Amino acid sequence: MEQHNTHIVLGLGATGLSVVRYLCQLGITPLVMDSREQPPGAEQLATEFPDVSLVTGGFDCRYLVQATQIVVSPGIAIDTPEIRAAIDMDIDVIGDVELFARAIKDRSPCVIGITGSNGKSTVTTLVGAMAKAAGLSYAVGGNIGVPVLSLLDSDIDLFVLELSSFQLETTQSLNCISATCLNISEDHMDRYRDLEAYRQAKLAIYAQSKRALFNREDSLTQPNDPMNQNSFGLSSPVNDEWGVKDGKIVHGTTEMIALQDVKLVGSHNHANLIAAMALAYDAGIEKEPMIAVAKQFTGLAHRCELVATKDDISYVNDSKATNVGATVAALEGLSDHLGNIILIAGGDGKGADFTPLTSVFSGVSHLITLGKDGDTIAKLFKGNKTKVDSMSCAVIKAAELASAGDIVLLSPACASLDMYKNFMARGDDFRHQVQILDVEGLHLKAAENV
Repeated sequence: MEQHNTHIVLGLGATGLSVVRYLCQLGITPLVMDSREQPPGAEQLATEFPDVSLVTGGFDCRYLVQATQIVVSPGIAIDTPEIRAAIDMDIDVIGDVELFARAIKDRSPCVIGITGSNGKSTVTTLVGAMAKAAGLSYAVGGNIGVPVLSLLDSDIDLFVLELSSFQLETTQSLNCISATCLNISEDHMDRYRDLEAYRQAKLAIYAQSKRALFNREDSLTQPNDPMNQNSFGLSSPVNDEWGVKDGKIVHGTTEMIALQDVKLVGSHNHANLIAAMALAYDAGIEKEPMIAVAKQFTGLAHRCELVATKDDISYVNDSKATNVGATVAALEGLSDHLGNIILIAGGDGKGADFTPLTSVFSGVSHLITLGKDGDTIAKLFKGNKTKVDSMSCAVIKAAELASAGDIVLLSPACASLDMYKNFMARGDDFRHQVQILDVEGLHLKAAENV
Protein backbone atom coordinates (compact mmCIF):
# COMPACT_ATOMS: atom_id res chain seq x y z
CA MET A 1 0.00 0.00 0.00
CA GLU A 2 1.73 3.15 -1.25
CA GLN A 3 -1.07 5.70 -1.24
CA HIS A 4 -1.56 8.00 1.75
CA ASN A 5 -4.56 10.33 1.71
CA THR A 6 -5.32 12.75 4.53
CA HIS A 7 -8.98 12.91 3.44
CA ILE A 8 -11.17 9.95 2.53
CA VAL A 9 -14.69 10.12 1.13
CA LEU A 10 -16.82 7.09 1.95
CA GLY A 11 -19.66 6.57 -0.50
CA LEU A 12 -19.92 8.07 -3.96
CA GLY A 13 -23.21 9.07 -5.59
CA ALA A 14 -24.38 12.69 -5.73
CA THR A 15 -23.30 13.48 -2.16
CA GLY A 16 -19.87 11.89 -2.52
CA LEU A 17 -19.23 13.77 -5.75
CA SER A 18 -20.18 17.06 -4.10
CA VAL A 19 -17.68 16.35 -1.30
CA VAL A 20 -14.91 15.50 -3.78
CA ARG A 21 -15.64 18.68 -5.72
CA TYR A 22 -15.53 20.78 -2.55
CA LEU A 23 -12.28 19.25 -1.26
CA CYS A 24 -10.57 19.60 -4.62
CA GLN A 25 -11.53 23.28 -4.68
CA LEU A 26 -9.65 23.57 -1.38
CA GLY A 27 -6.59 21.95 -2.96
CA ILE A 28 -7.17 18.58 -1.26
CA THR A 29 -7.11 15.41 -3.34
CA PRO A 30 -9.15 12.80 -1.44
CA LEU A 31 -9.40 9.06 -1.82
CA VAL A 32 -12.91 7.75 -2.51
CA MET A 33 -14.06 4.38 -1.21
CA ASP A 34 -17.38 2.63 -1.84
CA SER A 35 -18.64 -0.76 -0.70
CA ARG A 36 -20.36 -1.26 -4.08
CA GLU A 37 -18.39 -2.67 -7.00
CA GLN A 38 -19.95 -0.19 -9.43
CA PRO A 39 -21.13 2.83 -7.44
CA PRO A 40 -23.25 5.50 -9.14
CA GLY A 41 -21.14 8.46 -10.21
CA ALA A 42 -17.98 6.43 -10.90
CA GLU A 43 -17.79 7.49 -14.55
CA GLN A 44 -18.37 11.13 -13.70
CA LEU A 45 -15.69 10.97 -11.01
CA ALA A 46 -13.15 9.55 -13.47
CA THR A 47 -14.01 12.20 -16.06
CA GLU A 48 -14.17 15.22 -13.77
CA PHE A 49 -11.43 14.22 -11.32
CA PRO A 50 -8.93 11.90 -13.06
CA ASP A 51 -6.42 12.36 -10.20
CA VAL A 52 -8.88 11.09 -7.57
CA SER A 53 -8.59 7.36 -6.89
CA LEU A 54 -11.64 5.16 -6.31
CA VAL A 55 -11.48 1.96 -4.28
CA THR A 56 -14.59 -0.22 -4.59
CA GLY A 57 -15.95 -3.36 -2.98
CA GLY A 58 -15.37 -2.39 0.65
CA PHE A 59 -13.65 -0.08 3.12
CA ASP A 60 -9.95 -0.78 3.60
CA CYS A 61 -8.90 -0.03 7.17
CA ARG A 62 -5.28 0.37 6.10
CA TYR A 63 -6.26 3.60 4.34
CA LEU A 64 -8.80 4.74 6.92
CA VAL A 65 -6.43 4.66 9.90
CA GLN A 66 -3.98 6.99 8.13
CA ALA A 67 -6.57 9.68 7.40
CA THR A 68 -7.01 12.90 9.32
CA GLN A 69 -10.60 13.30 8.11
CA ILE A 70 -13.21 10.85 6.81
CA VAL A 71 -16.36 12.22 5.18
CA VAL A 72 -19.15 9.64 5.33
CA SER A 73 -22.17 9.65 3.02
CA PRO A 74 -25.50 9.48 4.89
CA GLY A 75 -26.35 6.06 3.48
CA ILE A 76 -23.45 4.49 5.38
CA ALA A 77 -23.99 3.72 9.07
CA ILE A 78 -21.33 5.18 11.34
CA ASP A 79 -21.51 1.95 13.33
CA THR A 80 -19.89 0.14 10.41
CA PRO A 81 -16.88 -1.59 12.06
CA GLU A 82 -14.28 0.12 9.89
CA ILE A 83 -15.74 3.56 10.64
CA ARG A 84 -16.09 2.78 14.33
CA ALA A 85 -12.42 1.84 14.43
CA ALA A 86 -11.50 5.21 12.94
CA ILE A 87 -13.69 7.03 15.47
CA ASP A 88 -12.00 5.13 18.29
CA MET A 89 -8.67 6.45 16.98
CA ASP A 90 -10.00 10.04 17.24
CA ILE A 91 -10.01 10.51 13.47
CA ASP A 92 -12.38 13.29 12.42
CA VAL A 93 -15.43 11.42 11.04
CA ILE A 94 -18.06 13.81 9.67
CA GLY A 95 -20.65 14.18 6.91
CA ASP A 96 -21.15 16.65 4.08
CA VAL A 97 -23.50 18.78 6.21
CA GLU A 98 -20.79 19.24 8.82
CA LEU A 99 -18.35 20.30 6.08
CA PHE A 100 -20.98 22.81 5.01
CA ALA A 101 -21.43 24.01 8.60
CA ARG A 102 -17.70 24.60 8.98
CA ALA A 103 -17.58 26.46 5.67
CA ILE A 104 -20.14 29.03 6.90
CA LYS A 105 -19.08 29.13 10.56
CA ASP A 106 -17.91 32.74 10.40
CA ARG A 107 -21.27 33.98 9.09
CA SER A 108 -24.22 35.07 11.17
CA PRO A 109 -26.83 32.28 11.49
CA CYS A 110 -28.34 31.82 8.02
CA VAL A 111 -29.79 28.31 8.08
CA ILE A 112 -33.30 26.97 8.68
CA GLY A 113 -33.05 23.27 9.63
CA ILE A 114 -35.94 20.85 9.12
CA THR A 115 -36.12 17.22 10.20
CA GLY A 116 -38.80 14.73 11.25
CA SER A 117 -40.21 11.40 10.15
CA ASN A 118 -42.81 12.84 7.75
CA GLY A 119 -43.47 16.15 6.02
CA LYS A 120 -39.85 17.35 5.79
CA SER A 121 -39.87 17.95 2.05
CA THR A 122 -43.20 19.77 2.14
CA VAL A 123 -42.09 22.12 4.94
CA THR A 124 -38.69 22.70 3.35
CA THR A 125 -40.29 23.58 0.02
CA LEU A 126 -42.84 25.86 1.70
CA VAL A 127 -40.17 27.84 3.58
CA GLY A 128 -38.19 28.15 0.36
CA ALA A 129 -41.27 29.43 -1.47
CA MET A 130 -41.91 31.97 1.31
CA ALA A 131 -38.29 33.15 1.11
CA LYS A 132 -38.69 33.57 -2.65
CA ALA A 133 -41.95 35.49 -2.23
CA ALA A 134 -40.17 37.76 0.25
CA GLY A 135 -37.45 38.53 -2.28
CA LEU A 136 -34.65 36.86 -0.34
CA SER A 137 -31.63 35.24 -1.95
CA TYR A 138 -32.21 31.67 -0.78
CA ALA A 139 -31.26 28.07 -1.50
CA VAL A 140 -33.05 24.81 -0.72
CA GLY A 141 -31.08 21.60 -0.31
CA GLY A 142 -29.96 18.70 1.81
CA ASN A 143 -31.99 15.52 1.96
CA ILE A 144 -34.52 17.04 -0.45
CA GLY A 145 -32.19 16.37 -3.38
CA VAL A 146 -29.45 19.00 -3.73
CA PRO A 147 -26.28 18.27 -1.70
CA VAL A 148 -25.60 21.12 0.70
CA LEU A 149 -22.02 21.66 -0.49
CA SER A 150 -23.38 22.41 -3.96
CA LEU A 151 -25.12 25.48 -2.51
CA LEU A 152 -21.94 27.18 -1.32
CA ASP A 153 -20.96 28.69 -4.65
CA SER A 154 -23.96 31.00 -4.62
CA ASP A 155 -24.47 34.32 -2.86
CA ILE A 156 -27.17 33.18 -0.45
CA ASP A 157 -28.92 35.00 2.40
CA LEU A 158 -30.87 32.00 3.68
CA PHE A 159 -30.24 28.25 3.41
CA VAL A 160 -33.32 26.08 3.91
CA LEU A 161 -32.15 22.54 4.62
CA GLU A 162 -34.04 19.27 4.90
CA LEU A 163 -31.98 17.02 7.17
CA SER A 164 -32.34 13.29 7.74
CA SER A 165 -31.38 11.47 10.93
CA PHE A 166 -28.49 9.94 8.97
CA GLN A 167 -27.14 13.37 8.09
CA LEU A 168 -27.56 14.63 11.65
CA GLU A 169 -25.54 11.70 13.03
CA THR A 170 -22.40 13.27 11.54
CA THR A 171 -23.26 16.95 12.08
CA GLN A 172 -22.26 18.87 15.20
CA SER A 173 -21.86 22.56 14.38
CA LEU A 174 -24.70 23.66 12.13
CA ASN A 175 -25.57 27.13 13.38
CA CYS A 176 -29.29 27.48 12.59
CA ILE A 177 -31.50 30.51 13.01
CA SER A 178 -34.32 28.11 13.83
CA ALA A 179 -34.80 24.35 13.53
CA THR A 180 -37.67 21.93 13.86
CA CYS A 181 -38.34 18.27 14.39
CA LEU A 182 -41.82 17.93 12.90
CA ASN A 183 -42.76 14.51 14.24
CA ILE A 184 -41.31 11.17 15.31
CA SER A 185 -42.56 7.73 14.28
CA GLU A 186 -40.80 4.42 13.71
CA ASP A 187 -38.53 4.56 10.70
CA HIS A 188 -35.15 3.12 9.74
CA MET A 189 -35.38 0.61 12.54
CA ASP A 190 -32.92 -1.54 10.59
CA ARG A 191 -30.29 1.10 11.38
CA TYR A 192 -31.20 2.15 14.93
CA ARG A 193 -31.31 -0.06 18.00
CA ASP A 194 -34.67 1.41 19.04
CA LEU A 195 -37.01 4.37 18.58
CA GLU A 196 -35.21 6.43 21.22
CA ALA A 197 -31.89 6.17 19.39
CA TYR A 198 -33.59 7.34 16.20
CA ARG A 199 -35.29 10.17 18.12
CA GLN A 200 -32.04 11.40 19.64
CA ALA A 201 -30.43 11.48 16.19
CA LYS A 202 -33.24 13.78 15.08
CA LEU A 203 -33.21 15.98 18.20
CA ALA A 204 -29.50 16.67 17.74
CA ILE A 205 -30.56 19.53 15.48
CA TYR A 206 -31.84 21.57 18.44
CA ALA A 207 -28.41 21.92 20.07
CA GLN A 208 -27.22 23.48 16.80
CA SER A 209 -29.93 26.13 16.64
CA LYS A 210 -30.65 29.50 18.18
CA ARG A 211 -34.31 28.50 18.48
CA ALA A 212 -36.14 25.17 18.58
CA LEU A 213 -39.61 24.70 17.10
CA PHE A 214 -41.32 21.52 18.26
CA ASN A 215 -44.70 19.88 17.63
CA ARG A 216 -46.67 20.25 20.86
CA GLU A 217 -48.97 17.42 19.74
CA ASP A 218 -46.02 15.02 19.53
CA SER A 219 -44.15 14.92 22.84
CA LEU A 220 -41.27 13.03 21.23
CA THR A 221 -40.29 16.20 19.33
CA GLN A 222 -39.72 18.30 22.46
CA PRO A 223 -36.11 19.31 23.20
CA ASN A 224 -34.33 17.25 25.83
CA ASP A 225 -33.56 20.36 27.87
CA PRO A 226 -35.25 23.78 28.14
CA MET A 227 -33.93 26.27 25.60
CA ASN A 228 -35.14 29.13 23.44
CA GLN A 229 -38.13 27.30 22.02
CA ASN A 230 -41.64 27.59 20.62
CA SER A 231 -44.25 25.14 19.41
CA PHE A 232 -46.69 24.60 16.57
CA GLY A 233 -49.79 22.45 16.28
CA LEU A 234 -53.40 22.25 15.15
CA SER A 235 -54.73 23.17 18.60
CA SER A 236 -55.41 26.66 19.90
CA PRO A 237 -52.09 28.33 20.80
CA VAL A 238 -51.04 29.82 24.12
CA ASN A 239 -48.91 32.95 24.38
CA ASP A 240 -46.58 33.14 21.36
CA GLU A 241 -47.31 29.66 19.99
CA TRP A 242 -48.51 28.83 16.47
CA GLY A 243 -51.78 27.00 15.94
CA VAL A 244 -55.41 27.08 14.82
CA LYS A 245 -58.25 29.05 16.38
CA ASP A 246 -61.76 29.61 15.00
CA GLY A 247 -60.78 28.04 11.68
CA LYS A 248 -57.76 30.31 11.22
CA ILE A 249 -54.01 29.81 11.47
CA VAL A 250 -52.80 32.12 14.20
CA HIS A 251 -49.53 33.20 15.77
CA GLY A 252 -50.39 34.02 19.35
CA THR A 253 -53.29 36.42 18.89
CA THR A 254 -52.31 37.42 15.34
CA GLU A 255 -54.49 35.93 12.62
CA MET A 256 -52.56 34.70 9.59
CA ILE A 257 -55.01 33.03 7.18
CA ALA A 258 -58.31 31.14 7.25
CA LEU A 259 -57.89 27.42 6.62
CA GLN A 260 -60.59 27.61 3.96
CA ASP A 261 -58.25 29.85 1.94
CA VAL A 262 -55.35 27.38 2.13
CA LYS A 263 -54.72 25.28 -0.99
CA LEU A 264 -53.08 22.35 0.80
CA VAL A 265 -55.31 19.35 1.45
CA GLY A 266 -55.50 17.58 4.83
CA SER A 267 -54.91 18.52 8.44
CA HIS A 268 -51.43 16.92 8.36
CA ASN A 269 -50.51 19.36 5.59
CA HIS A 270 -52.07 22.23 7.54
CA ALA A 271 -49.70 21.36 10.38
CA ASN A 272 -46.83 21.39 7.88
CA LEU A 273 -47.91 24.85 6.71
CA ILE A 274 -48.05 26.17 10.27
CA ALA A 275 -44.54 24.85 10.95
CA ALA A 276 -43.27 26.48 7.76
CA MET A 277 -44.82 29.82 8.75
CA ALA A 278 -43.21 29.65 12.18
CA LEU A 279 -39.79 28.93 10.67
CA ALA A 280 -40.21 31.67 8.07
CA TYR A 281 -41.17 34.11 10.83
CA ASP A 282 -37.98 33.25 12.73
CA ALA A 283 -36.05 33.96 9.51
CA GLY A 284 -37.54 37.45 9.40
CA ILE A 285 -40.06 36.84 6.63
CA GLU A 286 -43.14 39.05 6.79
CA LYS A 287 -46.76 37.88 6.96
CA GLU A 288 -47.73 38.84 3.39
CA PRO A 289 -45.30 36.48 1.58
CA MET A 290 -46.37 33.61 3.85
CA ILE A 291 -50.05 34.18 3.05
CA ALA A 292 -49.36 34.45 -0.69
CA VAL A 293 -47.67 31.05 -0.65
CA ALA A 294 -50.38 29.47 1.51
CA LYS A 295 -53.02 30.57 -1.01
CA GLN A 296 -51.15 29.07 -3.97
CA PHE A 297 -49.15 26.02 -2.82
CA THR A 298 -51.01 22.81 -3.67
CA GLY A 299 -48.39 20.40 -2.33
CA LEU A 300 -45.40 18.52 -3.65
CA ALA A 301 -45.97 16.20 -6.55
CA HIS A 302 -47.40 12.84 -5.46
CA ARG A 303 -47.74 13.89 -1.79
CA CYS A 304 -51.42 14.68 -1.17
CA GLU A 305 -51.14 16.92 -4.22
CA LEU A 306 -54.35 18.57 -5.39
CA VAL A 307 -54.09 17.96 -9.14
CA ALA A 308 -57.49 19.29 -10.21
CA THR A 309 -60.96 20.31 -9.13
CA LYS A 310 -63.73 19.35 -11.55
CA ASP A 311 -67.42 19.87 -10.83
CA ASP A 312 -66.37 20.81 -7.28
CA ILE A 313 -64.78 17.35 -6.86
CA SER A 314 -61.16 17.43 -5.65
CA TYR A 315 -58.70 14.96 -7.15
CA VAL A 316 -55.73 14.32 -4.86
CA ASN A 317 -52.55 12.51 -5.90
CA ASP A 318 -50.86 10.76 -2.96
CA SER A 319 -48.94 8.21 -5.03
CA LYS A 320 -45.96 8.64 -2.67
CA ALA A 321 -48.01 6.61 -0.17
CA THR A 322 -46.10 3.44 -0.94
CA ASN A 323 -46.75 1.93 2.48
CA VAL A 324 -49.69 1.44 4.83
CA GLY A 325 -48.61 4.11 7.31
CA ALA A 326 -48.58 6.82 4.64
CA THR A 327 -52.15 6.02 3.57
CA VAL A 328 -53.30 5.96 7.19
CA ALA A 329 -51.75 9.44 7.66
CA ALA A 330 -53.45 10.75 4.52
CA LEU A 331 -56.89 9.50 5.56
CA GLU A 332 -56.43 10.78 9.11
CA GLY A 333 -55.47 14.15 7.65
CA LEU A 334 -58.73 14.22 5.70
CA SER A 335 -60.91 12.97 8.56
CA ASP A 336 -62.51 16.40 9.06
CA HIS A 337 -63.58 16.66 5.42
CA LEU A 338 -67.35 17.07 5.20
CA GLY A 339 -67.80 15.34 1.85
CA ASN A 340 -67.22 11.73 0.89
CA ILE A 341 -63.80 10.25 0.18
CA ILE A 342 -63.44 7.80 -2.70
CA LEU A 343 -60.14 5.97 -2.20
CA ILE A 344 -58.08 4.40 -4.98
CA ALA A 345 -55.64 1.90 -3.49
CA GLY A 346 -53.60 -1.15 -4.36
CA GLY A 347 -50.35 -2.20 -5.97
CA ASP A 348 -47.46 -4.31 -4.71
CA GLY A 349 -47.72 -4.53 -0.94
CA LYS A 350 -44.45 -6.47 -0.62
CA GLY A 351 -45.93 -8.67 2.09
CA ALA A 352 -47.10 -5.74 4.24
CA ASP A 353 -49.80 -6.06 6.89
CA PHE A 354 -52.76 -4.01 5.66
CA THR A 355 -54.85 -4.32 8.83
CA PRO A 356 -53.93 -0.83 10.16
CA LEU A 357 -56.04 0.54 7.30
CA THR A 358 -59.18 -0.69 9.04
CA SER A 359 -58.79 2.08 11.64
CA VAL A 360 -59.30 4.76 8.97
CA PHE A 361 -61.58 2.96 6.52
CA SER A 362 -64.61 4.45 8.29
CA GLY A 363 -63.82 7.70 6.53
CA VAL A 364 -63.96 6.10 3.07
CA SER A 365 -67.32 5.98 1.28
CA HIS A 366 -66.17 3.79 -1.62
CA LEU A 367 -62.97 1.82 -2.22
CA ILE A 368 -61.57 1.30 -5.70
CA THR A 369 -58.76 -1.25 -5.90
CA LEU A 370 -56.25 -2.21 -8.55
CA GLY A 371 -52.91 -3.96 -8.81
CA LYS A 372 -51.36 -7.07 -7.35
CA ASP A 373 -52.63 -6.68 -3.78
CA GLY A 374 -55.83 -4.77 -4.44
CA ASP A 375 -57.94 -7.80 -3.53
CA THR A 376 -56.16 -8.16 -0.18
CA ILE A 377 -56.99 -4.56 0.72
CA ALA A 378 -60.56 -4.96 -0.49
CA LYS A 379 -61.13 -7.92 1.86
CA LEU A 380 -60.56 -5.60 4.83
CA PHE A 381 -63.07 -3.01 3.63
CA LYS A 382 -66.69 -3.63 4.67
CA GLY A 383 -68.30 -0.93 2.54
CA ASN A 384 -68.92 -0.47 -1.17
CA LYS A 385 -65.97 -1.38 -3.34
CA THR A 386 -65.00 -1.83 -6.97
CA LYS A 387 -62.12 -3.68 -8.58
CA VAL A 388 -60.56 -2.21 -11.75
CA ASP A 389 -57.59 -3.13 -13.91
CA SER A 390 -56.22 0.30 -14.86
CA MET A 391 -55.81 3.84 -13.56
CA SER A 392 -58.07 5.07 -16.34
CA CYS A 393 -60.89 2.84 -15.15
CA ALA A 394 -60.24 3.85 -11.54
CA VAL A 395 -60.51 7.58 -12.26
CA ILE A 396 -63.61 7.21 -14.43
CA LYS A 397 -65.33 5.05 -11.81
CA ALA A 398 -64.41 7.50 -9.06
CA ALA A 399 -65.78 10.42 -11.07
CA GLU A 400 -69.04 8.53 -11.61
CA LEU A 401 -69.38 7.92 -7.87
CA ALA A 402 -68.36 11.37 -6.63
CA SER A 403 -70.58 14.37 -6.01
CA ALA A 404 -69.82 18.04 -5.41
CA GLY A 405 -67.70 18.46 -2.28
CA ASP A 406 -66.20 14.96 -2.45
CA ILE A 407 -62.53 13.98 -2.70
CA VAL A 408 -61.09 11.34 -5.02
CA LEU A 409 -57.88 10.23 -3.34
CA LEU A 410 -55.14 8.11 -4.88
CA SER A 411 -53.28 6.78 -1.85
CA PRO A 412 -52.25 3.22 -2.74
CA ALA A 413 -50.66 1.91 0.51
CA CYS A 414 -48.48 -0.11 -1.87
CA ALA A 415 -45.42 0.14 -4.05
CA SER A 416 -46.03 0.69 -7.74
CA LEU A 417 -43.64 -1.76 -9.37
CA ASP A 418 -46.33 -4.27 -10.32
CA MET A 419 -47.79 -1.75 -12.79
CA TYR A 420 -45.37 1.20 -13.09
CA LYS A 421 -41.69 2.09 -13.19
CA ASN A 422 -42.04 3.98 -9.90
CA PHE A 423 -44.54 5.89 -7.76
CA MET A 424 -43.94 9.06 -9.81
CA ALA A 425 -45.08 7.33 -13.00
CA ARG A 426 -48.17 6.09 -11.16
CA GLY A 427 -48.99 9.57 -9.92
CA ASP A 428 -48.37 11.05 -13.36
CA ASP A 429 -50.83 8.55 -14.85
CA PHE A 430 -53.44 9.53 -12.26
CA ARG A 431 -52.92 13.20 -13.05
CA HIS A 432 -53.18 12.54 -16.78
CA GLN A 433 -56.38 10.52 -16.42
CA VAL A 434 -57.92 13.31 -14.34
CA GLN A 435 -56.89 15.94 -16.88
CA ILE A 436 -58.51 14.08 -19.79
CA LEU A 437 -61.59 13.17 -17.78
CA ASP A 438 -64.68 13.87 -19.88
CA VAL A 439 -66.97 15.28 -17.22
CA GLU A 440 -69.70 16.22 -19.68
CA GLY A 441 -69.63 12.74 -21.16
CA LEU A 442 -70.08 11.23 -17.71
CA HIS A 443 -73.08 13.49 -17.09
CA LEU A 444 -74.65 12.40 -20.37
CA LYS A 445 -74.03 8.76 -19.57
CA ALA A 446 -75.59 9.18 -16.12
CA ALA A 447 -78.64 10.89 -17.64
CA GLU A 448 -79.08 8.07 -20.14
CA ASN A 449 -79.10 5.54 -17.31
CA VAL A 450 -81.81 7.32 -15.35
